[in-house]
Amino acid sequence: MKTYTNTGNKDTRSGFGAGLEELGKKNEQVVALCADLTGSLKMDAFKANHPERFFQVGIAEANMIGMAAGMTIGGKIPFTGTFANFSTGRVYDQIRQSVAYSGKNVKICASHAGITLGEDGATHQILEDIGLMKMLPGMTVINTCDYNQTKAATLAIAEYDGPVYLRFGRPKVANFTPENGEFKIGEAVELTQGNDVTIIATGHLVWEALEAAKTLNESGISAEVINIHTIKPLDANAIIASAKKTGCVVTAEEHNYMGGLGESVARVLSENTPTPIEMVATQDTFGESGTPAQLMEKYGLNAEAIVKAATKVIARK
Repeated sequence: MKTYTNTGNKDTRSGFGAGLEELGKKNEQVVALCADLTGSLKMDAFKANHPERFFQVGIAEANMIGMAAGMTIGGKIPFTGTFANFSTGRVYDQIRQSVAYSGKNVKICASHAGITLGEDGATHQILEDIGLMKMLPGMTVINTCDYNQTKAATLAIAEYDGPVYLRFGRPKVANFTPENGEFKIGEAVELTQGNDVTIIATGHLVWEALEAAKTLNESGISAEVINIHTIKPLDANAIIASAKKTGCVVTAEEHNYMGGLGESVARVLSENTPTPIEMVATQDTFGESGTPAQLMEKYGLNAEAIVKAATKVIARK
């Protein structure tokens, strides 16, 4: 079984900040807008080095989206930054009408997604954003797993023409993907090969899936782990091929099971190769205040929960 090394815990939002700063140097069309959270979004370096291309809009997220949409008409590539809750739920109408409907080249970059925002609690956490964004026609939805992949995705979406929702997080998590690796929008990454169960994970749950695969391997269960960093467009071919090989699937995500990755995978399987599936996700609930680790354990978003789901779904084959 292929193993991966954590080169040191790093927050994915810093990967976004590093990618944005690199874009600032190489692409003069890139501009950045922030809704009063420059430090939290790690946009400080871009602001300091490219002040003429940085716009602090204050606590006015709807206005930020409208400004970004307008900037694309002049050929700019705007990257907006705020918490995931405010990037989607607070401004859904503006995104739908001003960005998605007209296919504007806006990059909606959202930090502090899911319950790992932690102590700020349910009002600032969001577990519905992937569902909201993937239902918008023409919207690309990306959910990265570590620092390196977030940086790579930030660079890649600048080259993509069309609206993008890029989702990342606050806590420091394992950094295990290759440094300066290529990011291909819409192309799943097979991390380990297996024959007994497929584990399809996204975001912070990818490392947990790898840890679960190691535990399963120790008990004689061969798990195939797939990193779905792009939830829309979804790599259906990779999902179908793996499901046909293993005969059962577990999905893992830091999101409500309704509207998230699991639901998209279930649709692909039902339409092409009906397969038993178990979903590791939040169960139609809001979050609460607590440390990221406490919340991940309470809501069953960790390697232990993935192992249990794998054992359960294998029994259903």
